[in-house]
Formats: sequence, C-alpha cells, structure tokens
Amino acid sequence: MPGGYEWLIIIAVLLLLFGAKKLPEMARSVGQSARVFKGEMKGLKDDDARSRQTEEPKPAQELPAAAPAPQQTTPAPQQTPQQPPAQATDRPAGPTA
Repeated sequence: MPGGYEWLIIIAVLLLLFGAKKLPEMARSVGQSARVFKGEMKGLKDDDARSRQTEEPKPAQELPAAAPAPQQTTPAPQQTPQQPPAQATDRPAGPTA
C-alpha cells in the first residue's frame, strides 16, 4: 500500500496527465460505476436466495386413501378385412424396357 509521499506523487502525475477539470468527473464516474456494480451484486444475491427457497422440498403431505381401481373389461377382438390373394402374372418381375 502506498505511503504518504507515494500518494502525493500519484496525485501529481494524475493532475499532469488529465488536468484539474477531468479528475472530479472521473472520480464521479468511478463512484457511479461502483454503485451500479454493488446494486447488481445485491440483486444477484437476492435472486440466489429466492431460488434456494423455491428448491427446498416441501414437507410430505398425507395422501388420501386410494380409491379401488375400476374393473377392466376386455374389448371384443376386432375383425380385420381379409385381402384377396395376389394374382400371379405371366411376366417375370424385373425392369421393363
């Protein structure tokens, strides 16, 4: 960490580089940026806390007594229409010209 004389040298160099008018503007913008950053970090922490609360399992509730299962009836077999057998042709199967 810089000591007393080092801070004076740093401030003098900054004054020479940026001028007396720019330094307050720069300090103000750094402060606003830090404030915005702090607010965003707090928002992220709040979001994390909310997500942890929703992820926690709720205590188990008693389920109502199960109703008896309905009786299953077997459906009648469906009849499928029969297709006529394929008719034989006198031509051999293959490409035609």
